[in-house]
Amino acid sequence: MNSIYLDYNATTPVDPSVRDVMLPFLNREFGNPSSAHMRGVRAKKAVDEARQHVAALINAKPDEIIFTSGGTESDNHAIMGTAFAHRDRGRHIIISAIEHPAVAAVCNYLTGFGFTTSIVPVDETGLVDPMDIEKTIGPDTILISIMHANNEVGTIQPLADISAIAEKHNVTVHTDAAQSMGKIPVDVDALGVNLLTMAGHKLYAPKGIGALYIREGTVIEKFMHGAAHEKNRRAGTENVAGIVGLGAACRLAAQHGAENMAHMTEMRDLLATLLCDTIPDVRRNGHPDLCLPNTLSMSFGNVDATALVTELVTADIAVSAGAACHSGETAISPTLTAMAVPIDYARGTIRFSVGKRTTRDEIERAAIAVAKSVTWARSSL
Repeated sequence: MNSIYLDYNATTPVDPSVRDVMLPFLNREFGNPSSAHMRGVRAKKAVDEARQHVAALINAKPDEIIFTSGGTESDNHAIMGTAFAHRDRGRHIIISAIEHPAVAAVCNYLTGFGFTTSIVPVDETGLVDPMDIEKTIGPDTILISIMHANNEVGTIQPLADISAIAEKHNVTVHTDAAQSMGKIPVDVDALGVNLLTMAGHKLYAPKGIGALYIREGTVIEKFMHGAAHEKNRRAGTENVAGIVGLGAACRLAAQHGAENMAHMTEMRDLLATLLCDTIPDVRRNGHPDLCLPNTLSMSFGNVDATALVTELVTADIAVSAGAACHSGETAISPTLTAMAVPIDYARGTIRFSVGKRTTRDEIERAAIAVAKSVTWARSSL
């Protein structure tokens, strides 16, 4: 197969061992975990074991994990649940300029309920300054939501410092860790956060399953109403197969995290070297050190990203663009805009994201194809 997949930040394939663990719960083990008969008992046991695996990966207690339909639901639950639980104390929220829409759009929605949101800037590497957050905290601040690692450029935020500041002011901290789970160590005690979002399909579990960590003692309103599932925090019959898959993926990440991290770093850096050595007028985006091991954001001068991605699709190489052309105008991503990437480079930005099974051969072939595509795209302007 000549296809090369370098878009693992968009989604990952389901790991074969994860799929195998899920299959019984799509076939013979179809019981409802709330049922008292043996099929229900076995389903509940499987959900409980998965909860333990998820909790272990982030150094949490199993009772602090609730299962959701994915990262977007977890973000919505964390932000709206905190906002409505604390609105009598304050209605001010702080986020960064590079948050995922699952965070930013929720905050925008909450303006209709009298909440306000302050957006702190990032520097040219995509990094938030904790001091900017401290300056922004007011007497009515109830929540700070800062992503753990950026999905476009991979920059990892100083959450431990942010959480220490928030604790002084009695402010809840949420982080969207969808991109960092399974790629770097994620320890809720080390990070100091109250709430943490996970998305299964970012770490080799299926789509449609996620989790929300809620630190013991954190006050948050129920998000979905109905029966008393998930410790009476999220109503709805559990997605047992998906939950089992997420648990298996977290167990694998815990077992092989260090070797996967080393491999992805090697593949990412090899791609960066090959691209920089063979293509003129190129720059790398993101923090040089505080960066996800699998994420490489490259800006090619005098290139339109949409045209470049289209050309790479023809070569059967999957990547993501950091800019898109609509009606003859190039729309730059909010992340690149917030980082003040020069427009001539921002419009030609491509995100490459490698996976735990990306091979050296794939990287070398991709680099050759990208170089040819950039040459073609530049000659076509």
